Amino acid sequence: MSPPRRAELAVRIQEQAAAWSLGEASAAEIDASGIAPATRLAMRRAVQGLSPAPDHLLLDWVQLKSLNLPQQSFTKGDLKIVSIAAASILAKVHRDRLLCQLHEDYPAYGFHSHKGYAAPSHLAAIEKFGPCPAHRLSFSPMRRDQGLFG
Repeated sequence: MSPPRRAELAVRIQEQAAAWSLGEASAAEIDASGIAPATRLAMRRAVQGLSPAPDHLLLDWVQLKSLNLPQQSFTKGDLKIVSIAAASILAKVHRDRLLCQLHEDYPAYGFHSHKGYAAPSHLAAIEKFGPCPAHRLSFSPMRRDQGLFG
């Protein structure tokens, strides 16, 4: 789905959903705990921000065992369940906006174009300027044991 189409759908989802919320985990939290625990942390934050509070969760891939709510987890849930697909769209639009904001703070890295992925231009910027505070230092190529700075 194209970014403009996702943005258009995000507006419609926010207008029509009974509730929606976004959760984040910082680069430092990801580095400290790992990507899977940080993903669950961000999802818990999103669930805790819902009003009205949910009485059941439909989740894509993960389970949130720390939440005392009935829940079902689905592999590729965003392809099968409309509420999971809607949540995925909201998350992706939010993430893309955050990366465009990062571009404002760190224009040399081109976050607005590669959205944080390991594109050649992104890797070249990291090699030239080193990581910025938004980079996850536990991820390649920043990892000391295997990356550019090893």
